[in-house]
Amino acid sequence: MLINKVKDGDDNVSLPIVAIVGRPNVGKSTLFNKLIGQRLSIVEDTPGVTRDRIYSKCEWLNHEFMLVDTGGIEPDSDDIILSQMRRQAELAITKADVTVLVTDMTCGVTANDYEVASMLQKSGKPIVLCVNKCDSLGEPPTEFYEFYNLGLGDPVAVSSVHGHGTGDLLDEVLKYLPEDNEGEYDDDTIRVAVIGKPNVGKSSIINKICGEDRVIVSDIAGTTRDATDTVIENENGKFVFIDTAGIRRKSKVLDSIEKYSVLRSYMAVDRADVAVIVIDAEVGFTEQDSKVAGYAHDKGKACVVAVNKWDAIEKDTNTMNEFRKKLEDDFSFMSYVPFVFISAKTGLRINKLFELIKYTAEQNAVRIPTGRLNDVLSYATARVQPPSDKGRRLKIYYMTQASTKPPTFIAFVNRADLFHFSYQRYIENQIRETFGLDGTPIVLKVRERDRNDVK
Repeated sequence: MLINKVKDGDDNVSLPIVAIVGRPNVGKSTLFNKLIGQRLSIVEDTPGVTRDRIYSKCEWLNHEFMLVDTGGIEPDSDDIILSQMRRQAELAITKADVTVLVTDMTCGVTANDYEVASMLQKSGKPIVLCVNKCDSLGEPPTEFYEFYNLGLGDPVAVSSVHGHGTGDLLDEVLKYLPEDNEGEYDDDTIRVAVIGKPNVGKSSIINKICGEDRVIVSDIAGTTRDATDTVIENENGKFVFIDTAGIRRKSKVLDSIEKYSVLRSYMAVDRADVAVIVIDAEVGFTEQDSKVAGYAHDKGKACVVAVNKWDAIEKDTNTMNEFRKKLEDDFSFMSYVPFVFISAKTGLRINKLFELIKYTAEQNAVRIPTGRLNDVLSYATARVQPPSDKGRRLKIYYMTQASTKPPTFIAFVNRADLFHFSYQRYIENQIRETFGLDGTPIVLKVRERDRNDVK
């Protein structure tokens, strides 16, 4: 089942995609920044500044959607960069639920506007026509009505610089958006993003899990272009596996389609409960593996490292232990992560993978009572005295858990500057020793009480 909606990882609600397209320098990025309320896109008077698509969540009248800023479209350009921008815009259009065509009031309707309008009409998707740079309030000038000739219905007069008409524009967009509850999964469903470099066997793992070829498998890196959702239910529970395009180093991502695929991979992690980081046993750990894993870690996701193609490795009695020790060093920044050695080809330890996914998801959602947490804190501070500076010693008054996914704790202290990183790590380790929390990052936040209260 191919999912063309982006899912928000916080609330599990499908977010429709709205693409902003048009000729270069008509004010798309300025409009994008105005709609999302921040300067995310680079705005410059030079045509072609925005070459890659930029995504951001946008909200209007309690409706959320993902807004996409694209590079300008030059339909007949032979310029390499401009043609790549056109491909990117075309790709955004195919994935969008609604497309906003931005035109320029000061230039009037151009031949390129007609070409872009024709391209959009062929897509069959809803189109909202925006006439930008209508900076004067009141009735639009006579030239405004020329834009009806594009055959896209009633144009909306907008000034992206001043914000005039943006509300009317968003009202039109909302008319075409799908229902907010489309594509939701049950609360007890564990969402799993299968991530890693290209060609490490992610799709093969999904296919083995499904028992059928649900995802295209090829030895050619980059075969999987989109995130694909596969629903699985077995004795371990209900799962949604998200196969993603392989994540490459940014410097290697030259093709516009692949850039879009990388972004989809990150989005898949954002909406997942568990990230399965796939490593090629024949290649071993690479720098790019650390980047992929680091993204999942930074997002607070439960993680499992699956070492695939284990069947292809020549083994003796110590092979796995030696490989595991090497991985523990490689993943020292994620010391909590469990490893499983699998083979998508033979099905080796696929059941174990399911067990770890379920277990780490549970750990990521665990909640610890405040009383038990502070018992651990008392033991830890008695065992190793908190640090001091110039006669002032750190006091940790108490701790409480603020949230889950990931488990997030708040420590109330007298002096935040005394709570050194090393001591924070010590407290974190004490929490892990007591409560487990395997497979999940934990977050420790420090809150300082009023220093005037400290004696």
